[in-house]
Amino acid sequence: MKICSYKSIILPVCVLFFISLKGFSQHKAVSKQRPAAPEKLTKYVDPYIGTGFHGHVFVGANVPFGAVQLGPANISQGWDWCSGYHISDSTIAGFGHTHLSGTGIGDLGDISFMPTNGLVKVFKGTLQDPESGYFSLFNHKDEVVKPGYYGVKLKRYGIGVRLTASKRVGFHEYTYPASAQSHLIIDLQQGIGWDQPVETFIKLVNNHTIEGYRFSKGWAADQRIYFTAVLSKPIKEFAVYDSTALKQGVILKAQKVKGVITFSTGNGEKVLIKVGISPVSSANALMNINQEIPGWDFNKVVSGADKAWNTELRKIRIRADSLSQLKKFYTAMYHTMIAPSIFNDVNGDYWGTDKKIHRHAPFTNLTTFSLWDTYRANNPLYTIIQPERVSDMINTMLAIYQQQGSLPVWHLMANETNCMVGNSAVPVIVDAYLKGFKGFDVKLAYQAVKATQMQDQRGLKYVKELGYIPADSTAQSVAMGLEYAIDDWCASQMALKMGNTADYRYFSKRAKNYRNYFDSQTGFMRGKISATQWRTPFSPFESRHEKDDYTEGNAWQYTWLVPQDVEGLIALEGSEQQFIKKLDSLFIVKGDLGKEHSPDISGLIGQYAHGNEPSHHIAYLYAYAGQPWKTAEKVRYILDNYYTAKPDGIIGNEDVGQMSAWYVLSAMGFYPANPANGVYVFGSPVINEATLNLAKGKKFHITVKNNSAVNKYIQNITLNGIDYKKSYLPHQDIVKGGRLVIMMGNQPGGTWGVAPAGRPVSNVVYER
Repeated sequence: MKICSYKSIILPVCVLFFISLKGFSQHKAVSKQRPAAPEKLTKYVDPYIGTGFHGHVFVGANVPFGAVQLGPANISQGWDWCSGYHISDSTIAGFGHTHLSGTGIGDLGDISFMPTNGLVKVFKGTLQDPESGYFSLFNHKDEVVKPGYYGVKLKRYGIGVRLTASKRVGFHEYTYPASAQSHLIIDLQQGIGWDQPVETFIKLVNNHTIEGYRFSKGWAADQRIYFTAVLSKPIKEFAVYDSTALKQGVILKAQKVKGVITFSTGNGEKVLIKVGISPVSSANALMNINQEIPGWDFNKVVSGADKAWNTELRKIRIRADSLSQLKKFYTAMYHTMIAPSIFNDVNGDYWGTDKKIHRHAPFTNLTTFSLWDTYRANNPLYTIIQPERVSDMINTMLAIYQQQGSLPVWHLMANETNCMVGNSAVPVIVDAYLKGFKGFDVKLAYQAVKATQMQDQRGLKYVKELGYIPADSTAQSVAMGLEYAIDDWCASQMALKMGNTADYRYFSKRAKNYRNYFDSQTGFMRGKISATQWRTPFSPFESRHEKDDYTEGNAWQYTWLVPQDVEGLIALEGSEQQFIKKLDSLFIVKGDLGKEHSPDISGLIGQYAHGNEPSHHIAYLYAYAGQPWKTAEKVRYILDNYYTAKPDGIIGNEDVGQMSAWYVLSAMGFYPANPANGVYVFGSPVINEATLNLAKGKKFHITVKNNSAVNKYIQNITLNGIDYKKSYLPHQDIVKGGRLVIMMGNQPGGTWGVAPAGRPVSNVVYER
């Protein structure tokens, strides 16, 4: 197990941050002096964080939630190249327009462009035989990576590369040396990870325009993407290849199409290419170009991308003790906004799960829903800082429901992958509904929630009939059953607020099914063959990746997956004292995970695994039993040690924003242990000050006093000047704006959060 080290560098951040608010000046201010320009928070984003170890993050040019993720693909393949890029690599085999970020499976990498010169080669090559293909080496010293921009020098060809993007258009600038044989290879065969082409097409439209499409199969079983590329320089020659075989003409349909553009270039000549993508047609891809980047001012687009990122990052302004903390915080925010990604055209057209074109949708259709990961913290974070996008996310899920008959599980490019256990769209929808979001059809939403939970597929038949999933019927039965119990609790709460008493009672009963997996003799959640027979042999440490009763975990980790009824879990353990004793043991006990355990089980503290999502709420459970200081100790250790400002600074797969959302929320001092009850449990803030810029001009200001590495325990809190004795904070108190002051100390804070009246509770606490 690789443990990332942490070293903070103390800086006078009070000088760096909010200086304009201090009114600092050596001379008397001029009455008509222009206000200081807002600080560019993108300077604190380091896209290299998470490119090492198993972070799997995307590196390249994009805008928040954009359809285009334009960036390099290394020639290497394998688990650590799920995004196409790893910091250990020094090869580039092209610049694709779609990428995943932080996933445990590789896909996409569509529409790859590669500038070259000299002898034409259309095979990307191999590390064993570099001369067989067109890939190039590069030096990380020649890279420039920042939000909305990527630059590099291709050593093999002496070509400078600069990339930027708008929402649906990738913008390339290639600076060529002098050559009569300068090329641009469009490789429609190339993809990342599991992705394989099925049918590809390319066509020379005129001497400035190429169009085509790429249909492929992989994690997304039937992916389709269209493109149009417009060049600033006339195309002198255009050749088409079927794999490596040169074909006649300037148009070709085959499985592995490549197109090669050739022209002469002078030394230092810049060639610009705008590449629009579309899920619908090449014509729509051109429309996207004309709408989003009508001109050829590359630097203007770079500036626009930077502005878009700064707009989003400014939704939370923090003050902290070190540059490292600033980098970690704003890079984490950045990572929460790469996906879900836009999956429609500027006119609203999109390709649906039903394999039909849907015209002029009234919402922004999205893709890349890693819901098993993100429902825990990233989606709740969106309800605070992305309220305008929440309804689009839910309307997309409801459209998917109407097209495939159930809510999405892990949706990718109009494909249901059914990856991971549970129905994790359910808590996302219910959380938004209970928090008062109104930009979607509530009746349709509940219909979708209920229909999804009442299916027979993926173990739900057994949930309805037996109250548990037999271990010999379905792999990962315990993990699946525990996730369904969370989903059922969410369904019950939505039914209750809508006045549907019968459904509330039914789903509330099912929400208690977690008890059917608890073995009182061993004290763990474990697989059962029948109502009276447990699966044997049993070890709470062993994990067999996707073959046993757990998903990327073991019994030590999954026994705590009851965020919807922590009080009930405490009762199963026998008492609060027994619950605390068992929870303490989790963070110190050692054991053999077994030879077949998942590499996702990383970031271990005892058997707590921060590198994987089922553990993310566990440190906050101490507060439910009246010991918030233990939450503070564990949370602060994780914030300081398992997130760093180095390439290996994320302790596991970033998972499309979830690892980062945990950091963003926890760094500010609170976390949604229950993902759908509108309550955030206090932990141990590492920032000194934060201003959340909310909807309708409201602000929620957090001041953390007497904070330090040693002073990690909350002593007391005031909310809007009134003493606040609760160890949790309702969502509604945040979004209506206000001022929270947290006093820290080097010892547990006496009576704060200890009394039962001040502890977090599992039921929904705000008004229905």
